[in-house]
Amino acid sequence: MPRIEDYAIIGDLHTAALVGTNGSMDWLCLPHFDSPACFAALLDDDDAGRWLLAPEEGGVCTSRRYQRGTLILESEWRTKHGRVRVTDFMPPRDEVADVVRIVEGLSGTVRMRGELVLRFDYGHIVPWVRKHGKGIRAVAGPDAVLLATPVAVKGEHMSSVSEFTVKAGEKVPFVLTWHPSHLTHHRTRTIDPDKALTQTHDYWTQWSGRSKATGPYKEAVQRSLITLKALTYVPTGGIVAAATTSLPEQIGGPRNWDYRYCWLRDSTLTLQALLAAGYTDEATAWRDWLLRSVAGDPADLQIMYAIDGRRRIPEAELDWLRGYEGSSPVRTGNAAADQLQLDVWGEVLDGLSLTRNALLKADDDSWGVQTALMEHLEGAWDQPDNGLWEMRGPRRHFTHSKVMTWVAADRMVKAIRKFHLAGPVDRWEALRDTIHADVMAKGFDPDRNTFVQSYGSTELDASLLLIPRVGFLPPDDPRVIGTIDAILQDLSQDGFVMRYRPQKSDDGLPGGEGVFLACSFWMVDAQLGAGRRREATELFERLLALRNDVGLLSEEWDTQAGRQLGNTPQAFSHFALVNSAMQLHHGKAHRSDAPIPGAPQN
Repeated sequence: MPRIEDYAIIGDLHTAALVGTNGSMDWLCLPHFDSPACFAALLDDDDAGRWLLAPEEGGVCTSRRYQRGTLILESEWRTKHGRVRVTDFMPPRDEVADVVRIVEGLSGTVRMRGELVLRFDYGHIVPWVRKHGKGIRAVAGPDAVLLATPVAVKGEHMSSVSEFTVKAGEKVPFVLTWHPSHLTHHRTRTIDPDKALTQTHDYWTQWSGRSKATGPYKEAVQRSLITLKALTYVPTGGIVAAATTSLPEQIGGPRNWDYRYCWLRDSTLTLQALLAAGYTDEATAWRDWLLRSVAGDPADLQIMYAIDGRRRIPEAELDWLRGYEGSSPVRTGNAAADQLQLDVWGEVLDGLSLTRNALLKADDDSWGVQTALMEHLEGAWDQPDNGLWEMRGPRRHFTHSKVMTWVAADRMVKAIRKFHLAGPVDRWEALRDTIHADVMAKGFDPDRNTFVQSYGSTELDASLLLIPRVGFLPPDDPRVIGTIDAILQDLSQDGFVMRYRPQKSDDGLPGGEGVFLACSFWMVDAQLGAGRRREATELFERLLALRNDVGLLSEEWDTQAGRQLGNTPQAFSHFALVNSAMQLHHGKAHRSDAPIPGAPQN
């Protein structure tokens, strides 16, 4: 099975596919990110669904790249008989979903083989397949797929096979089109692949051309921004945490989660990255998704929502799939949606404060929602919770959660003072002071000069690196410096930062995990804020080296095996990369409530 870093992403801003270096498309959910997969070989084997298109002799591609500024993937093979390129892309969605693959001969003559194995409902349902011209039409329940190509397609072992040769200068296109099986008024003719390629190229280059990113890491930043755009569900503005489910945090372990949803914890990081690069339309769309999703009783605020804002995302296990490299169970949905995580109130109010300062006028029509959230938090901030990392062990008083309730009060107070909005400013100011004192008294270990994971604990947690970013303490405060040094000493592997030590933190799950990449980017920011620019730069460049050959990061890194772990591509990792790169370029770490360098300011 290919490693996680062997996959590249293509997408149409509604869903995404993963293509391996072997030419196999092993993951695709249709019609949306969180729909059941029709290619699920990523989580089992070829019989769970995939689409191979590669030289007949097999093997991994010689090289691959994205066309500059786009999400158009080019994979090249150099064989003993010639060179061939496969171009993969998904045109921005119209009324149906299309996947286009174009085989192009570059030199000599290369024999090619295509194997289309459609398995709807995560590999569970074999469709009824009929000939359709030279291609096929497949139907199963709500799903219908057309494959159009000029080469002959035949049935072979419950798959659709094409065998052909391509010479230098020849092109052979394949267009896979999905539509609801019960509707006949949808587009019945497949798109022109060459026109679709031009239109897709124009869309992405125009979008990339809007970027304000500058500096020595511009290319890495722009690739991350394109990846984040690829993870965006354009109809609502929601951004999924990753395109996949159940890629393991430890090979063979059970820490396998569904990340095809939108987390509120990402809100401030998302907005910072988008605004810093000048993508105000995307920032506004994300803010609007956020407001629609959190509307309702403030007590019912969830940590995550579906791409359309739905609240119910029940967790289930797909026992017919063996999991990536045998890492079971394979899960859909996410039970963590029902957890209490007090930090999300702070993340939401911090994010809305950020957009108010950067995009909006003082008469923000979301103020009523924010007031309701704060009023609820007044009576809930001192409860134990599950924490940022969605621990399934006992609830406790996590230091980061308490710091983020301080952030909530702080941003509300500042909004009232600066924009003259209505609210009990004296009461919230007093609450802010009470929470600050509580954290300093119970969340800080003066003997070790470090903040701790939770009240009464001696364990560390990477989320403590966010204390200066949110403005709780200055970045050069001795207690912040002590926390940085403690994490470097006790919570690092090969110079990268773990979230926490699973064996000692009672997170309710067996096994371990890799180092969490976003946490190492937080260390970059913390080191920069502490005046340690050299250390920050060295760590950042080591992190850049963990990207795969086309610039993608998953959730975690296995320091022993030297490979990516977890769902991919991971929005949290790419948001953090963008923010750290911007801060290094401008020479200082910035707080989440401060103006963003390079971003438009009203």
